[in-house]
Amino acid sequence: MKILVIGHIHQDGINLLRARSDVTIETTEAHKEADLVKLVPDTDAILVRSALITSAIIEAAPLLKVVSRHGVGFNSVDVQALTARRIPLTIAVGGNAVSVAEHTVYLILALAKQGQCYDTAARQGDFSFRNAPIAREIETSKLLVIGFGRIGSQVARRALAFGMTVHAYDPYVPDSVVQDQGAQIVRNLHEALPQMDVVSVHCPLNEETNNLISDHELRLMKPNALLINTARGGIVDETALHSALLQGEIAGAGIDVFVTEPTSPSLNLLELANVVVSPHCAGVTVESSARTARIAAQNALDGLDSALDEVFVVNREILFH
Repeated sequence: MKILVIGHIHQDGINLLRARSDVTIETTEAHKEADLVKLVPDTDAILVRSALITSAIIEAAPLLKVVSRHGVGFNSVDVQALTARRIPLTIAVGGNAVSVAEHTVYLILALAKQGQCYDTAARQGDFSFRNAPIAREIETSKLLVIGFGRIGSQVARRALAFGMTVHAYDPYVPDSVVQDQGAQIVRNLHEALPQMDVVSVHCPLNEETNNLISDHELRLMKPNALLINTARGGIVDETALHSALLQGEIAGAGIDVFVTEPTSPSLNLLELANVVVSPHCAGVTVESSARTARIAAQNALDGLDSALDEVFVVNREILFH
C-alpha cells in the first residue's frame, strides 16, 4: 500500500510509517492540484499538511482509503467529495492543543504587559519609561472563551492559574463539561461581551462562525478589552477589528490567524501598535510537531487497516453505514 505524504512532517511520523513493512511512502512538496492529480492514481492513503485536497485530486485516486490531516482544521479538504466515496477524513485531535493554549496566554500577557513597548525602552536605555506604567495585571480579569473544545478548555485551565475568572460560550458543549473545568456558562454572547476584559476565540470557521466577531460585537466590548484569535482567520472581521482598534473601541488584539495567509505588508492591522501578531504558528512547537505527526501517521495506518477511532474522524457518518 502506498501513502503519499504531502508537505514536510516531523521525522517521528515518517518513522512510524516506515515501521510498516507492507507500506511504501512517497513524499512531495507539491501543492498545485495539477501536480497532485498526477501523484495519486496508485495512492491508498494521503497524509497532508496544508495543501488543498480538491474533488479533482480525490477523483484521480481510485484506490484511496483515507485522507489524514496533519492538524485539526479541515477547510482545505473537500469533505463532501470524500464522504460521497465513503472515504474517512481524519484530523490529529489533541496534537497541538497545549501549544495553542500556551500561545493564547502568551498573546494575552504580551498585550496586558505591553511587552513590545518595555522591550524598546530597555534597549534604548530609557528606564524612566517605567515611571508612567502602562502594563496591567490579569488577575481577577474576566476571560470569555468562545469555543470550549480541547483548546478552549486548556486555555481555561491556564487562565484560572493566573487568577482570571473564566466564562465559556459554546452551545455544543454540555454544561457539565464547562463547569467541571471551573468555567462559568455563557448562554448569550452579546449579553456577555460588555462584561469581559479578554475575549479569546477557539471555534472552527464555518458558516455559523464566519465574522462571528464584527462591528456589533466589537462595539459591545469594553474600551480596555483585549481580543485574541488563534483559531481561524475569518472568524473575526479584520476590517471591523482595524476600525475598533483605531477608534479605541477595544484596547488591543493578539492575532495568529488571518483571512489571507501569508499576510501582505499592506494589511492595515499590521500598522497598529496595539496589535501583536504571529504567523499562524500557535500550534507549531517542537513538541506539537512531533505529536501531531505521530497522530496523523497513525490515523493513516488505521485508515488502511479499517481500524479508525471515530474520535479522529470528521465524516463519522460513513463509519456507520
